[in-house]
Amino acid sequence: MKSLVLAFALVSLAATGALADSCTASADAKKLAGAARTSFLTKCQKDAQASCDTQAADKKLSGAAKTSFTTKCVKDAVGP
Repeated sequence: MKSLVLAFALVSLAATGALADSCTASADAKKLAGAARTSFLTKCQKDAQASCDTQAADKKLSGAAKTSFTTKCVKDAVGP
């Protein structure tokens, strides 16, 4: 029972960390503003696009499915 509770707690922490780890959240945490923020967000978005493209290729997606997946993936990575 204790191991089940511990496992649930670890999964909850991992999910929370993944959701909070977006480009905009990172820029806010680093207190970036102006050109530095724009540069950081641009690079972060390019990195996210590359990562999402790789994930789509690993899943063997193509066409509309690939476009939909990468769009959502990048949007989730960049954040609001």
